[in-house]
Amino acid sequence: MVKWAGARPVTRSGDDAGPSGVRESPSGEIELTNRQRLTAQASALPNPLSAARALTGTAAGDRIEDPVIAVMQRVRTGLGLVATLWLLLAYPLREGRQDFVLGKLEELLIGCAIVVAAAVIGVGVCVLSARPPLRGMYARRLGGPLTALGALPLGAGVVWLLWAVLRGDFNDMVEIGPHDITFGLFGSFLGTIFTGLLIGLLFVLATIACAAALVAAVLFTLAAAVTGLNSGFRTGEVHELLPALIAPLLVWSLYCFQLFDGPDVAAPPVVLYAFSLGAPLSVTALSLWEIRRLRTRYGVHLRSLLGR
Repeated sequence: MVKWAGARPVTRSGDDAGPSGVRESPSGEIELTNRQRLTAQASALPNPLSAARALTGTAAGDRIEDPVIAVMQRVRTGLGLVATLWLLLAYPLREGRQDFVLGKLEELLIGCAIVVAAAVIGVGVCVLSARPPLRGMYARRLGGPLTALGALPLGAGVVWLLWAVLRGDFNDMVEIGPHDITFGLFGSFLGTIFTGLLIGLLFVLATIACAAALVAAVLFTLAAAVTGLNSGFRTGEVHELLPALIAPLLVWSLYCFQLFDGPDVAAPPVVLYAFSLGAPLSVTALSLWEIRRLRTRYGVHLRSLLGR
């Protein structure tokens, strides 16, 4: 039912909502439907994806934010993920699934270390090459990049630790041995059985909790890697040109690391070479286009970065 207040209709909160699903209160404020309220509450809950985006994503500020560049970065990342998934599904693995997972965990730790080292070196060279007035300002802006770079190895370390716990590298039911936490209250035999059942239940609950935490840690690490590579690990907070300069350094560093590791799938050499070179070449091409766009549209160039 719609009641008239003056010359405009006001829909009460108990009435049906309009086509947009939004209700308007008598005071003119917008009221959300139950479905919209639940969706907003669910999105506000802490989750690994939102945490990764908050730590490694570009923070809003007075920096230049080009929507076209952001869209191209997302398209590049999406194509890379699709190509990786296609390669894993189209060709058989060279090793078993467990060896593949263990190898990827090891590569994740090493890759995180390489990315962090390359980013620190690249940003450090740019900051030290700038003139003194800009050098101090850039140094004060390093909090965001350091946070983004620290989130990646942190997530990878947690993944490795939880995986080791689930494999039983740190504890085992057999190593605990028989105990009686009732101190003989129900007899030695019944007390040992009760203690064993209780410890077994605790192990099951701990395993479920570790498995859930492992899934969350994997999602966090993958989201941090993807978001961090898209944002240049928040180096744009130091200067708008840094993400375009740092991105090729990161991907070519990872490419050099992969040269010392064998392929994961039994694919033809042409496919493997095209796949391994596709990422660094596409990132380099996109970075050159981004540098040109920043220079022609916003007047941002290398001399402005160095203050020369």
